[in-house]
Amino acid sequence: MIWPACGVEAAPGAGVAGAGQGLLVREGADGSFSLWSEAFGEGFHSGRGALREARETFLCPSQLERFPPGGRLRLVEVAVGTACNLALVLEACAAREIALEWWGLELDRRPLRLALSAKEFRRPWQPSTLLALEQAMERGSWQSGLASGRMLWGDARQSLRELLREQRGQVDLVWHDAFSPQRCPQLWTVEVLGAAAALLAPEGRWISYCSAAAVRETLRLLGLHSVALKIPEGLIVQRNAWSGGTVASQTPLPPSPLWRQLSAMERDHLASGAGEPYRDPSGTADAAAILSSRLEAQASARVSGTRGSSSAWRQRWGVRRVGSAPGG
Repeated sequence: MIWPACGVEAAPGAGVAGAGQGLLVREGADGSFSLWSEAFGEGFHSGRGALREARETFLCPSQLERFPPGGRLRLVEVAVGTACNLALVLEACAAREIALEWWGLELDRRPLRLALSAKEFRRPWQPSTLLALEQAMERGSWQSGLASGRMLWGDARQSLRELLREQRGQVDLVWHDAFSPQRCPQLWTVEVLGAAAALLAPEGRWISYCSAAAVRETLRLLGLHSVALKIPEGLIVQRNAWSGGTVASQTPLPPSPLWRQLSAMERDHLASGAGEPYRDPSGTADAAAILSSRLEAQASARVSGTRGSSSAWRQRWGVRRVGSAPGG
């Protein structure tokens, strides 16, 4: 069965031959290159395709028109993967004559290596863009024209600490594109999101495809103002999906056709058990330990009455449970 979030499997012989243990080549609905992780049981991109997701979920809500020609944009990307997001913002900034300063946090070198070896991935991008990605892969840094970047290979939890020492309060954008919280809770904890929030400049934005109540509640507890990305027009989505992602900032975001305020249903969701944050005080816990700790916290919150039950929330709002509830 092909899960909608991973698109369709590439035809035999197409793209990368033998993507590597645990990584399978996928093609999105827009024809763009993607991968499926057997280890996480998730695709690197939604079924609409890597390019469309990068544009609709990350680039458009960033509103590069806010940055004048000759201005500087500082961007941190949590989970670089195939670097499709980076390629897109590189070319968008170059077209607007914006100086891009970029940091990428990534544990696994294979996705970028596989992408760069696939003609399907390389086809849309300019030679200078591909050269920057190749240098990021080989050297860990690159500089081209007005753009420069640095890859921070390794556990993003430790990389964020390093980056905070240099860039606290100076980053314009944080693009958070890790695997989903239930699959990779290590990168959605209070500690990780707190570090990401601390990087943001006063008008900076944290942007993600994720609509999970636990993540939005954590952002609220950190003092950020969140809005819900609207689902792109014409996109076929999973039943019960009500949002295309989340944008958060230290200051309330202005109205935009790209997003809306959280609905009463979504705000109520944050107060339920689904809104219990993921926590990792040591910064070294594995997924199983973080998920177990959260289950205990949810049970304690139900007993104390500090959080309502998710089932009661679903009943109140007429939300059917299909697999794991969106935003859970």
